[in-house]
Amino acid sequence: MDKENTEENKQPNNPMHGMTLASILEILVEAYGWEYLAKKVNINCFINEPSIKSSLAFLRKTPWAREKVEHLYLVRERRK
Repeated sequence: MDKENTEENKQPNNPMHGMTLASILEILVEAYGWEYLAKKVNINCFINEPSIKSSLAFLRKTPWAREKVEHLYLVRERRK
């Protein structure tokens, strides 16, 4: 059995498959900007001196905020 083919077929319809939190955040910042993200997910790391690094640190330890960011990404993907 071809391992690579098996890995790709595990979740072919999941838009989150293979995406890292860093990738998701970078895509959202590029698409919407920090100001929009701060309005949608009211967290300090999006409001005051936002950066990918500080946001990732916060999102990795705060499940509710990460879920909101992932939801924004999924909404964006559905609209494509």
